[in-house]
Amino acid sequence: MVTMKRSELSAQLRAQLRALYAITPDWPDSRRLLAATEAILGGGCRLLQYRNKAVSRRHRQEQAVALRGLTRSFGALLVINDDVDLAVFAEADGVHLGEDDGELTAARARLGAAGIVGASCYQSLGLARSAARAGVDYVAFGSFFASPTKPRARRADPALLSAAHTETGLPVCAIGGITLDNAAPLLAAGADMLAVITALYDAADPGLAAEQFIKLFEEKTP
Repeated sequence: MVTMKRSELSAQLRAQLRALYAITPDWPDSRRLLAATEAILGGGCRLLQYRNKAVSRRHRQEQAVALRGLTRSFGALLVINDDVDLAVFAEADGVHLGEDDGELTAARARLGAAGIVGASCYQSLGLARSAARAGVDYVAFGSFFASPTKPRARRADPALLSAAHTETGLPVCAIGGITLDNAAPLLAAGADMLAVITALYDAADPGLAAEQFIKLFEEKTP
């Protein structure tokens, strides 16, 4: 097992990182984004990542701050995708970084021990080992299924999920085309978190979709 620079994840954080992980779509309409997110949080989701690649930096700042207020009202965590500066600006709980989005050790130093740092590891157990040594709180793998967000993404093997647990001892997140119909096998394979965009935000009832995803976690609990 990789020795983590952080002494040990707290039991509370481990519990928070075993959950439905809602990720926002690239919507410029902030009112629509907030309404859908409020429904998802109202459905029980307590872990949100703000990701928007399609708007200006100022627009991202405005949306991130609005989402920070919303997540606080629900007692939910807010993680910012790919942007440590924005995470600090919005007083978010943490940041999620891809392979080319900055140094994980620098993000940890900037956010401090209390900040959440997650890392995309794609299809690579080696990246997960390196991320664990850098002091991250969780590692993410994908894409497991065809995804409208990243249609050309390479597919990940579900065996990575349990292997990453063994190698790093960290919570493991699955992402990429996850729906209510295909999520259960990923949980069975070792996923602690299911990162979901389309199946939540494009659902006819985002709050109900969140409830149904959460039920999958409850059914897995012994």
